[in-house]
Amino acid sequence: MGVQERYKGEISSIARIGSGSACRSLYGGFVEWEMGKDDDGKDSVAIQLVEETHWEDLFVIIAVVSSRQKETSSTSGMQDSVNTSKLLHHRAKEIVPKVIIEMRKAILERDFATFARICCADSNQFHATCLDTSPPIFYLNDTSKKIISMVERWNKAEGTPQAAYTFDAGPNAVLFAPSKDKACELLSRLLFYFPPAADKNISSYVVGDVESLAFKDIDSPFKPPEVDGINITRFSGELDYILCTRPGGGPLVLKDHLIDSSTGLPL
Repeated sequence: MGVQERYKGEISSIARIGSGSACRSLYGGFVEWEMGKDDDGKDSVAIQLVEETHWEDLFVIIAVVSSRQKETSSTSGMQDSVNTSKLLHHRAKEIVPKVIIEMRKAILERDFATFARICCADSNQFHATCLDTSPPIFYLNDTSKKIISMVERWNKAEGTPQAAYTFDAGPNAVLFAPSKDKACELLSRLLFYFPPAADKNISSYVVGDVESLAFKDIDSPFKPPEVDGINITRFSGELDYILCTRPGGGPLVLKDHLIDSSTGLPL
């Protein structure tokens, strides 16, 4: 808000010098990272598709499996995949261009069923390219797979997507719910399957914008009906914490700061 660009993607192009993650994280709402056509990659920038207010019913819950530094960085992992994974090249040429069009339409129409289907499938295929890399890259761990199973079991029982998951180059799950009620059900499932360790307080385990959910069963999550009559193992202590949030805004112009506006250096 209040940040003026001289041309489309200017801020993103500056951030792109640092990393791809940085370039797509600067704008609020839903962002599309354009592939670009130039050999130097300078036109590969992110643009805002819609503002954060476009899909106000969408909730995001992040299950932080590990906050430790990962063994394979995103940059080096991608370089290895580009050099060795035939699946990655097929995906980039044949699949991603079509998926981008479908996902853009799902977001604009607030079509959660299509959004969830693409989100989960694309995440799984990305990690398939990691396994297709030589040497293979293992970003997901056993806890990540348990979260996938939890969501897939719930969606299958209901016959339509109740939640969606995606994992980037790491084990942490970014989960989406189409409404406040479904977000509460999703959080309850996470707390049932992955209760905090005995020495962790619930207030430091579930963090972020918890109040907007008005979640009342944080201390006594219900057993999901899709596993009634089944002996289910609970995995205490396998998550570091759970972060509740929503699509957020973009960059802000700060009036009070410690940067010299003429030089860009600290005061």
